[in-house]
Amino acid sequence: MYFFESRIRYSETDSKGQLTLVSLLDYFQDCSTFHSEDLGMGVDYLTQRRLVWVLSSWQIVVERYPKLNERVKIGTAPYEFRSFLGSRNFVMMTEDGECLAKANSLWSLLDTRTWKPTAPPEEMLNAYVLSEKLDMDYAPRKIAVPEGGSRRDVITVKKHHLDTNNHVNNGRFVDMTMEFLPENFVIRQMRAEYKMQAHLDDELYPYVAEEEQRLVAALRDGGGKPYVIVEFM
Repeated sequence: MYFFESRIRYSETDSKGQLTLVSLLDYFQDCSTFHSEDLGMGVDYLTQRRLVWVLSSWQIVVERYPKLNERVKIGTAPYEFRSFLGSRNFVMMTEDGECLAKANSLWSLLDTRTWKPTAPPEEMLNAYVLSEKLDMDYAPRKIAVPEGGSRRDVITVKKHHLDTNNHVNNGRFVDMTMEFLPENFVIRQMRAEYKMQAHLDDELYPYVAEEEQRLVAALRDGGGKPYVIVEFM
């Protein structure tokens, strides 16, 4: 497993001085980016070959949110390639080895000329060393959206929501939906199912359904097709 070390910054914490879920997600995303860059499989490599990895789903399980100034290790490892799909695990732990959070993710490799799925080239498959899957309770990728929810105010995609692929970054989608959580809701698991890319000036129509200890938010286009479905538990 690939690791890098860090220290929880003030800018990454909430009003209680704990790491936010979105900052945790950013740590995981950065870890996979560092891993790919160190293997020579990073942004420049993908851009030259007109390829891009697009996130299809997240499952993040939190045992404890680290506090301001706490030193942490963040790790990642791919465990499966199947056709155009790649699966990755993530972990955040303390210096002493306490597991703070684990995650599972599924990624799709796309050809940016056609925006259709494509299989990884052989040199990419050879560069990544597959590991055993982490021991965690793996949830389904698909997220059921409950009936009886409510519609919320439209969100317009701004420049600060975009990443290097010029679409809404997966973490910014989660950040948007966290605005719908009740006060004092402590997130122990987050799942996200990404369905469609959103670009600058797109309008997102939120639909939010609450159940006991569970909230599901779907951000949809004007025709009702979801960009993303996010579940908090």
